[in-house]
Amino acid sequence: MRYWLMKSEPSDVSIDDLASFPKQSVAWYGIRNYQARNFMRDQMQVGDKVLFYHSSCAEPGIAGLAEVSVLAYPDAFQFEPGHKYFDPKSTPENPRWVNVDVKLVKKTRLMPLSEIRTYPELANMRILQRGNRLSITPVDPAEYAFIVKHL
Repeated sequence: MRYWLMKSEPSDVSIDDLASFPKQSVAWYGIRNYQARNFMRDQMQVGDKVLFYHSSCAEPGIAGLAEVSVLAYPDAFQFEPGHKYFDPKSTPENPRWVNVDVKLVKKTRLMPLSEIRTYPELANMRILQRGNRLSITPVDPAEYAFIVKHL
């Protein structure tokens, strides 16, 4: 089992949105970074644990726990001309971009980024590293356990 931090802008999909969706599940669409895509395509497995992170908002932070519920499959938006995630170089025979489905485990209190920064146990998290802007990052099992204990 692996552990991940997955960022979502709450104006697009928030933890409350996820809780209201059928089966409390959502396709993690729109990833257009090759490293994040490779994490989804090559490493994520059903049951992997996810820290659901609100980003690009007034108070970014971990808003809940989720898990990967469906393995990687082609992101349909890459094939839709005019869609913001359209990719003219991608074809159904050779898709460039994938989704995984993520299912809610539990909404938690918000653990803001400012709080995450205060814990020495979390100092090596990728989200805290200068210049890291990836929307999906691996999380060390000890970091995940520490966060869950403090949520």
